[in-house]
Amino acid sequence: MDEKLEDFVALLRRPPPVTPPLPGRAAVAVAEARRARLAVPLSRPLLALPVPGRWLALGGSAAAVAVIALAAWLMLPHRPAPPPAAPVVAAAAPLPSPERVVVVPGKITLPFPPSEPEEQSEMTAPDPAPAPEPPPAPAPESTRLAALPPPPPAPRPPARQGEPAWLRFAVPAPPAEGKPRIAVVIDDLGLDKKRSERTITLPGPLTLSFLPYASDLPRLTEAAHRAGHELLVHVPMEPMSRAEDMGPNGLAVGLGAEEVLRRLRWDLERFDGYVGINNHMGSRFTSDAASMKPVMAELKARGLLFLDSRTIGSSAGVELARELGVPHAARDVFLDNDMSATAVAAELAEVEQVARHHGSAVAIGHPHDATLDQLSAWLATLPAKGFVLVPVSAIVKSHMAGGGTG
Repeated sequence: MDEKLEDFVALLRRPPPVTPPLPGRAAVAVAEARRARLAVPLSRPLLALPVPGRWLALGGSAAAVAVIALAAWLMLPHRPAPPPAAPVVAAAAPLPSPERVVVVPGKITLPFPPSEPEEQSEMTAPDPAPAPEPPPAPAPESTRLAALPPPPPAPRPPARQGEPAWLRFAVPAPPAEGKPRIAVVIDDLGLDKKRSERTITLPGPLTLSFLPYASDLPRLTEAAHRAGHELLVHVPMEPMSRAEDMGPNGLAVGLGAEEVLRRLRWDLERFDGYVGINNHMGSRFTSDAASMKPVMAELKARGLLFLDSRTIGSSAGVELARELGVPHAARDVFLDNDMSATAVAAELAEVEQVARHHGSAVAIGHPHDATLDQLSAWLATLPAKGFVLVPVSAIVKSHMAGGGTG
């Protein structure tokens, strides 16, 4: 151990290497270190010093080494610290295009389809979306129907005391003179304003059935009356399929008679001038006789007729109407379960066959483009074929006079 201390002291006695002059504070620090080193009495051997002196000499030497190391570090060139990195901001997702967004106060903004969805009956599917085209600026909705040239309405017979509504608001039918009669009912009107207006322009008398939860019903139904058409309320009723939406205030099994009547009365107050109702969807509800009884009782009290759309073969509508004395009829042919032009044309030919065989036929269609296209051409051919187009009330009258059930 003593030999190692003597080697260390000999190393400290060596002359320092020649270094370039130090600038400023570094030179001062080195000079102070040298003075501290020389202050130690190294002329005597380190071992000859007393123990406290040895530790003092070693401490001074260590301090000198530390000062030299600090001075050398100060002489090194230092790189400037890099600037702080800019915070990373995630790019915002692109917003939907303005024309595809509906903003509802108090609700979440949702994408909306490019065209207004059309309500479908239980027996049909919606029209395919038409190819987009740049339409001319549309006329205000309030003036489009005003510009239509409907034929003058037939005069209504004077109301008699106690006359039921289904007779008071019935559209006069042309004389049949022994010819088979055809009534054409168009359901689901009111939601799609464009197709509803087109339906109103068809030659009549047709029977037009409007959904009670549609908007602008007084204007549309008044235009339909001016055009010579008969009116029904298309009352929503519960379907078999849970996936189909019957709409607000629909009549459902299990609601109870009081709630069923509350909803029915709301539906019947949406517009006036109608002769009765027919069911929108309703396969489940019309099959349940207990649920249908309060409906039939209300129709009888109001003097209205019931047209059974027959969305299901087990409907109790006609039987209940007969038991309670409610004027009624039933659908014979659906025109547009398949909405292709050829399928609709085939169903119209079926209507002719039923009318020839039974003396009358009730056809139900919907305001789809293919249906309206085919009807526009077919209606004009009926007189030449020996048929008479009548409102549905005329079919009901003939069944009551002849004891038929419809």
